[in-house]
Amino acid sequence: MLAQTLFDRRGNRKYLTSAERRAVALAALRMAPPIATFLLTLLHTGARISELLAVTPERIDRANGVIIFETLKRRKRGIFRAVPVPSDLLNLLDAAHQVRDSQSDPVRRTEPLWPWGRTTAWKHVKFVMRAAKISESLAMPRAARHAFGVNAVQSAVALNIVQRWMGHARIETTAIYADVTGKEEQALARRTWASLGRLPQRQ
Repeated sequence: MLAQTLFDRRGNRKYLTSAERRAVALAALRMAPPIATFLLTLLHTGARISELLAVTPERIDRANGVIIFETLKRRKRGIFRAVPVPSDLLNLLDAAHQVRDSQSDPVRRTEPLWPWGRTTAWKHVKFVMRAAKISESLAMPRAARHAFGVNAVQSAVALNIVQRWMGHARIETTAIYADVTGKEEQALARRTWASLGRLPQRQ
């Protein structure tokens, strides 16, 4: 079960900020194509590592602009969800993995896009995040998954949609992403500071 907080016991956040998320995306684009597409798909979908490693060409639905994931953190198999992704990512996936050609081949269409084990996938994520100057405590797939959830909620995506995209069984799990201070809350807080006036700068 996902921890019901986005902060550790010392109060440190467990998610990437928008700026850190962007830095990881830029670092990924400097890597070999398979590593780049893996990181960019992680950032754009918030999928779990095991779910990403199970993606095959037949799970790329270009017509609808989605990637179809099997939700693997459930007691029964065969639960699928479609997560929208930008056309730019679909183009990168096609260029790196020959998705369209593979979809017409009865064998290649069911082969994983990233034929790695979990350990290799983790190493790639960690390497790219270090290249992006992400702190060691956040250089992990879970921080990118949390960042996806936080960004979706702060972009006014309804919780039930975020729940579906992330493959959560319970809406309470998704609701933790609403606890992060967003732009609207910052604006409200600024109003409460207004009566204090500008604070003088110390000389």
